[in-house]
Amino acid sequence: MKIGIVGLGLIGGSLGLDLRSQGHQIVGISRQETTCKTAIDRGIADRASTSFNLLQDVELVIVCTPIAAIAATIKQVSPYLNPNTIITDVGSVKQPIVTECSQLWSNFVGGHPMAGTAESGISAAIPNLFTGAAYVFTPNAQTKPENINKLKAIALDLNAIPYICEAQIHDRAVSLISHLPVMVSASLIKACLQEEPNTLQLAQILASSGFKDTSRVGGGNPELGVMMAKYNKKELLRSLYSYRDNLDEIIDLIEEEKWQDLNSILQINREARTKFLN
Repeated sequence: MKIGIVGLGLIGGSLGLDLRSQGHQIVGISRQETTCKTAIDRGIADRASTSFNLLQDVELVIVCTPIAAIAATIKQVSPYLNPNTIITDVGSVKQPIVTECSQLWSNFVGGHPMAGTAESGISAAIPNLFTGAAYVFTPNAQTKPENINKLKAIALDLNAIPYICEAQIHDRAVSLISHLPVMVSASLIKACLQEEPNTLQLAQILASSGFKDTSRVGGGNPELGVMMAKYNKKELLRSLYSYRDNLDEIIDLIEEEKWQDLNSILQINREARTKFLN
């Protein structure tokens, strides 16, 4: 399949590496000439350009821009495409994207590969990023079944696991397991930074794997964190309020020295955690 990738950062670059290795012809689009050159040099794309003209005969376009630029990008590329071309995106929020972009392009299907790192840019692109990861597609009532089948095949070529669900359900689930952890992790780092200098300095020296694990997503790309909050505001707030209620409960148990009740919560969580580790 001839595939256009618009946006050659971590996700777009990694998609190019893996899909090209599976025999797909990859056309890359970036705003920067230097990025286009890097994409060709690294084997991410067969051809790369700053011009949308390169997309004229592709069968699939994957928009890998920040969430705020997805709809605008579709408006820009659509005049160059065959009407049968499928457009998908990789945004971590789906309901507002699907609602707007489906009106811009009839063959749009929302997508979200559940993979990434704390790094960004084409230099961060790596092979096998999507191996074993969930790749969610969020069709609407107008989506053609054959388009879903083609996208599922692309996910399988990436060694990812395709899932199909409604956009709203996706956003609620992702708010719990992806967007909420970013805000909780960010709050952890912020709380540490508010300590007096001597304590902060020692904490930085002593920080080990536990802090590394729980702080990783909160120390990631700030732009991405803001986009999560802006575009998934309703579901993220719902998750944050629930988290706050549970944190208040734990505070109360500690203040009242109800150690057995605290132990019960921790025991339940210990047993439940494995179900989230796919």
